[in-house]
Amino acid sequence: MAEPPGGVGDPAKVNWLGPGELSSLTTRELQQNLRLEKRRERPAQLLFEIPSSRIVHQSLGKHVVHDVVVMRSGSFDSRRVSVERRYSDFRQLHHKLQEEFQEELEEVQLPPKLLTGNFRPDSMSERRLALQDYLSQLYAMCCIRHSPLFAEFFTTQEQRKAHVLLRAGQFKAALELLQAVLEVQEKLLPWQKPTLLVPTLSALVVCYRDLDQPEEAICIANRALPIVRRYGLRAYRAALLELMVDLGYQLGRPVAQLQEELTVLRDSERGEVMQRSLKEVVIRNFI
Repeated sequence: MAEPPGGVGDPAKVNWLGPGELSSLTTRELQQNLRLEKRRERPAQLLFEIPSSRIVHQSLGKHVVHDVVVMRSGSFDSRRVSVERRYSDFRQLHHKLQEEFQEELEEVQLPPKLLTGNFRPDSMSERRLALQDYLSQLYAMCCIRHSPLFAEFFTTQEQRKAHVLLRAGQFKAALELLQAVLEVQEKLLPWQKPTLLVPTLSALVVCYRDLDQPEEAICIANRALPIVRRYGLRAYRAALLELMVDLGYQLGRPVAQLQEELTVLRDSERGEVMQRSLKEVVIRNFI
């Protein structure tokens, strides 16, 4: 019998091996193969870490912000992205979740507000660990990790800042924020609908277009359009198609199918919403 591709020492090809061949493997190779198999079978999990905090001084006082790191377990997540949140942000999240999941949250307690010693290093350290554990408890509940409220906690502030910058024409600064938002949202995707990405992808398209980077703009638009089609997001669909047709002409690419799709869509769905540009759709989303 010919040896299968990769050889008997290739962990990725263990399933090709018969009992006799397996017996020739060393203990170390068998252990390595077992670890790889377990890793492939292990479902992705979200992990949360709050490694640091800082004190922000303002004219009317000061407050603490915590660096919340979001990552996916396993070898498929090479980047740790983070957002900064105050205790009041956690409290707001908890109140929103209580309104929707009161019974499910009976056993999950938000760490209490500190009345004194907020800015002591030991207090800040204890608060970080408590909030980190709180996020893990929330994530452990199926109804919470699939809730849009959970995803919004990690993205809405940055999205709003990015849209302020976008409306002000500061597209480069908006682009950097939106790219960070997209990274967080991609980590949340196994537990959220792909529609979560559409506003961010659309805003990125606008930024790239207005920064005169049509190749990047049409690449991102091609990521957004299948999701928009699948979930029937009509306002985004017409605006994306129109922009992609314009970019296609600019880049000398065939646009006949996109143009036909846009015409059919507009003939079947007349109204103001069909006439909005992608930039108008994006801006309206966060007004």
